[in-house]
Amino acid sequence: MEKVFVAQRVAKKLFATEAAVDGAFAEAAELMSEMLAARKDVNVSMVFADEAQVKLMEAMKALSEARTAMVGLHGQLDEAKLRLGIRTKLQVQDKPAHAVEAGERITARAV
Repeated sequence: MEKVFVAQRVAKKLFATEAAVDGAFAEAAELMSEMLAARKDVNVSMVFADEAQVKLMEAMKALSEARTAMVGLHGQLDEAKLRLGIRTKLQVQDKPAHAVEAGERITARAV
């Protein structure tokens, strides 16, 4: 199989994974916002459910670390692509980031 097509396959999964990590982080941030609003809505003290908020912050820290790891992975795979002699830029043409997550086709173009 031609190397560029293998690289496209890997890039598609990389982009989907990056989008999933970002999506999970965004969902966690929205959950935090909802939890803070809920505490106000039921008129309880800040002490109420404090341990739950701490656990969510721990999860968000882990998601942040996962995102940083994915950024590092992206760089490593870009270097590997060059070592394999693939001189194309893998990108999704005219598609928003969430389209990759939905399985849109990735194309390669020479640079």
